[in-house]
Amino acid sequence: MTKKPFEDTRLAKYVERRVLELKPKKSQLQIANEAGYPNPNMVTMVKNGASKLALDRVPSMAKALDCDPAFLMRLALEQAVGDLAAQAIIEIFGSPVTANELGWLEAIREASDNSDPRLTSRSRAAIMSIFGK
Repeated sequence: MTKKPFEDTRLAKYVERRVLELKPKKSQLQIANEAGYPNPNMVTMVKNGASKLALDRVPSMAKALDCDPAFLMRLALEQAVGDLAAQAIIEIFGSPVTANELGWLEAIREASDNSDPRLTSRSRAAIMSIFGK
């Protein structure tokens, strides 16, 4: 069996999971149409790692997959240019912040009365414990 070039990327795994999660609501054909793909096989090729997700397709694919476009862009950047180059891009331009992450940030600002609290080892440990780590 031939290994597909992008099958081990986080993006391919994520798209595969989202297609399965959306199955009760919409077909893969509907997802392909919403993402603007004339060929519905493109979604299959992205999810099985045979093809990359083009960066210009991220907004429409995020909408079709009902996911956060900033999160999908991070995954697409990793896939498009590799981990090191993606890290460099994020270092220069900043990390795309998802709507969920923005919610966390707003809660921190509210809880701290907008005092710009430093992340201490204690506060980091508290956050890690929320996620069972």
